[in-house]
Amino acid sequence: MSRAITKRSAAIVAAAMGVALIAAGCGGDDDSGGASAASGQPVSGAPPWCGSKKITLALADGFGDNNWRRITSAEAADEAKKCPSVTKYIYTDGQGNTQKAISDLKGLVAQGVNAVVVFPDAGKAMLPALRDSYKAGVVTVPYRVFPGGKAGQDYDYFISTDFKQAGELWGNWLKKALPHGGKVINLGGPPANSQSLDEYDGMKSVLADRPDIQFIGQTPYHVTNWDPAQTQKVVTAVLAKHPEIDAITTDFGAALASSFGAFDQANRKIPAVATEDANVLACAWKQRQASDPEFKLFTVDSQNWMSRTAVQFAVAKASGGKVPSSPEVPQKAFEDSITGKPNAVTCDPSLSGDAFLSSHLTKDQIRAALAK
Repeated sequence: MSRAITKRSAAIVAAAMGVALIAAGCGGDDDSGGASAASGQPVSGAPPWCGSKKITLALADGFGDNNWRRITSAEAADEAKKCPSVTKYIYTDGQGNTQKAISDLKGLVAQGVNAVVVFPDAGKAMLPALRDSYKAGVVTVPYRVFPGGKAGQDYDYFISTDFKQAGELWGNWLKKALPHGGKVINLGGPPANSQSLDEYDGMKSVLADRPDIQFIGQTPYHVTNWDPAQTQKVVTAVLAKHPEIDAITTDFGAALASSFGAFDQANRKIPAVATEDANVLACAWKQRQASDPEFKLFTVDSQNWMSRTAVQFAVAKASGGKVPSSPEVPQKAFEDSITGKPNAVTCDPSLSGDAFLSSHLTKDQIRAALAK
């Protein structure tokens, strides 16, 4: 998936993060290159994926300057702290610039890091740099955005999730939310990104037996670039063009929530919404229940914690720990206002709207991550 433009910001957060360096302990060795899982011994009291070889770990982010990325990078840093063999942790922010992201990765290799987790927003444009990192002996683990290539040939592991599963979950929920059929608007990210395309394919597959549920407007999706301001423009235009909208699906629930004012200005009720979880969205739903009790909401887990899985694989391979069994992170339902399962829609007023309740961080850690 190509993500040169950032995803997920409940509000545009200022100040690019640049490069952050966190010392997780006393200085480690500078030996570059990955160790096999058999070359180290487990560390007493540490997770099994933490081996005894001292390593430097890096997270090379394609973009870091929004709430979803801040939480995601905090999840990765928190996971790395569980392994005392990670003596240094480095974070780089590609700032949505493909050339900077490539330069960041090359710079980390030149510094002699032992392992690097990569969020390759630019997709296949990152593959040559990933391959160079892998060939240089650095344990290289891209995740979430498929960069092309093959594990064991161009990088060590690719930590994936099946976005079609998210689409299938949305589609099955739409069947419940729209028992008599209806018209659906689908919002996605940048043009041709694989996540939005896969989600649409997943919905279409499970809705094949429900021709009364129809996607209208631009298909496979209206392009929002995962940007709140652009989402508001798209929603305003869609409302002006389509007098009947029964549901909206989108892979950025926080941005959609910031567009609810467009419905108010158009004197329109918010239709059923299927998306990813966000505290701002849950709180908006709760606030509107008194005036709009028919507002239905379904979310899947936003998966910020997926970076933890990538860290586990990278650290295990580089430090000599036990490599986890599966590189695939499943999509899961998170909230459903119709059934209340697995969770009812929950707003946490003690956290900002930027928060994600599906995060594995503590509330204090979430606040600290969003304050950066």
